[in-house]
Amino acid sequence: METTWLTQDAYDKLVGELTHRKEEVRMEIAKRIDAARQEGDLKENGGYHAAREEQAMNETRIAQLEELLEGAHVGETPADDGIIEPGMIVSVKMAGREMRFLLGTREASEGLGIEVFSPDAPIGKALMGHHSGDTVEYKAPNGKMIKVEVGDVTPYKAD
Repeated sequence: METTWLTQDAYDKLVGELTHRKEEVRMEIAKRIDAARQEGDLKENGGYHAAREEQAMNETRIAQLEELLEGAHVGETPADDGIIEPGMIVSVKMAGREMRFLLGTREASEGLGIEVFSPDAPIGKALMGHHSGDTVEYKAPNGKMIKVEVGDVTPYKAD
C-alpha cells in the first residue's frame, strides 16, 4: 500500500466525505432502488438501473477513500528548511520551461490551483531531499533523461 501525505485539513475533509457517503448517500440510493423495485418490471426500469449505477460509483469511491485514508500520513506543514519533501511547493526549470508544483497528493491540494506531483512519481523520487539551487536528472516514464534545476522550495501553508 502506498503512503499518502495529507495535511490535517485534507484528511478531515476526506473523512467527512467518507462519512457522508457511508451514512447519507448510501441510504438515499437504497431508498431510490427500493422505490424503483416497487414499480415492477426491472428490465425496463431506467430509474432502477440509474440508481444501481450510482450505487456502484458510490461504493467505488468509498473503497478509494478507505484505502487512501488507511495509508495516509497526516503531517503538519514541513519545516521551511529548503529541503524538498512532501508538503513543499517547488519551483523548477525543466526542459526550458519554468513550473511550480506541490509535492504531495491531489487530495491534499484540492482547490489550490497548482499542479501536483506525487513523491512516488519519477520526478518526485528524484527531487526528494534536494535543495534550492540543486540540479537533478531523472529518467522520465518515456525513458528520456530530464535535467531539472531547482528554484524556490517553500512549505505549503493552508489558508
